[in-house]
Amino acid sequence: MKLETMKDLLLDELQDLYSAETQITKALPKMAKTSSNPELKQAFESHLKETEGHVQRLEKIFKQMNEKSKGKTCEGMKGLLKEGEERIKEGGEREVVDAGLISAAQRVEHYEIAAYGSARTFAQMLNESEVANLLEQTLEEEKSADQKLTRISQTVNRMAEVA
Repeated sequence: MKLETMKDLLLDELQDLYSAETQITKALPKMAKTSSNPELKQAFESHLKETEGHVQRLEKIFKQMNEKSKGKTCEGMKGLLKEGEERIKEGGEREVVDAGLISAAQRVEHYEIAAYGSARTFAQMLNESEVANLLEQTLEEEKSADQKLTRISQTVNRMAEVA
């Protein structure tokens, strides 16, 4: 799609996010299954439920804008998730693998934070206040997930260091 207007750019960003979130819903169960740390496993499982809500929220936005949710594959997320998958396949000391999973998950969160922040700003510029508010909700949830992973990493990384 040619980007000729800010609305085109917003739609492109939303389709990218929709693809990214859909991909994440497939990756999180694998990450939860691989994790040996109960708190990390729980964080991945609860974030899966949140991510499913993000998909639904994006679908609501598309419906409100009279647009289709599909249209492109988020190659950035595809790459980030591939790196996480490689960490899982490589295996190793459980605690070290957990630390690697957190690192991979935080890369995903940071990508989403950047994308949701941009999309929210575009929606605000276009006076799409309800869309901006929905995107802001998801942005705050992504920031919270990142903070939770940072907190968990303090314990997991110490355990990995002595493993």
